[in-house]
Amino acid sequence: MLSIFYGLVSALSWGAADFTGGVASRRTNVYGVVIGAEGVGVVFCILAALVMKEPIPGWQTWAWGSAAGLCGGIGLLLLYQAFSRGRMSIAAPVSAVVGAVIPVIVGSLVDGLPTVWTFIGMLLALLAVGLIARGESGATRGALRLNEISLPLIAGLFFGLYFVFMHQAGNHGFLWPILAARLASALSILAAALFMRQPWAPPRKLWPMIALSGFLDVIGNGFYVLAGQVGRMDVAAVLGSLYPGSTVLLAGVFLRERLGRMQVIGVITALVAILLMTI
Repeated sequence: MLSIFYGLVSALSWGAADFTGGVASRRTNVYGVVIGAEGVGVVFCILAALVMKEPIPGWQTWAWGSAAGLCGGIGLLLLYQAFSRGRMSIAAPVSAVVGAVIPVIVGSLVDGLPTVWTFIGMLLALLAVGLIARGESGATRGALRLNEISLPLIAGLFFGLYFVFMHQAGNHGFLWPILAARLASALSILAAALFMRQPWAPPRKLWPMIALSGFLDVIGNGFYVLAGQVGRMDVAAVLGSLYPGSTVLLAGVFLRERLGRMQVIGVITALVAILLMTI
């Protein structure tokens, strides 16, 4: 039960972080939003680790954490780009479903084969992606819908790898692995922005929103690590992947985003699939 509680808290935190970061990415360059949020996370982790006097782990933990941060940063960048181009209520569930399937597969190889309910959940996950991507009518709308989910699909693959790598890093630490992930993510995205000559410094007026996104993201990461420490990796990952629930709710309340009937069914199916994979 403690693992389930930690996983759900991580989902709530990640969903709120994605919403605030997504709103900021609509108002400025997405590189600046991600770099700023990750930078806030780095500062927060350093201060927290020093206050809690957590022992510095070995290089393996730093390596796993850095690999997780690289994957998470790329996934977050792609997801925020999707947010800036389309609807959060479409992009968030698609990335979450794909991200949840990968740790389930890895977990089945490491901790044993999944249950029948998990297998059913994976089938429903694939169905959910199709429902969410389905156009309302005509080939043109269908093509546009496929284009709308291409970035979230790729982001989900990187999120799935993040779950796996971060679980490995979290086996031998708490705050330092999260710091390694945030630092690797920030530096890699900054390097990409400089290489492609993209602006990476967001306007000063957006810093409060970006800082809130970075803080919430660290909180979500912390509870995911805790969930993995007291339970199975795949359970922690799929519970954390429930984050679209809060993202969609916030997008509906503050942005008044509306979905078609098939898209609503797809979002609900995606959330049910993730729940089934935890049974």
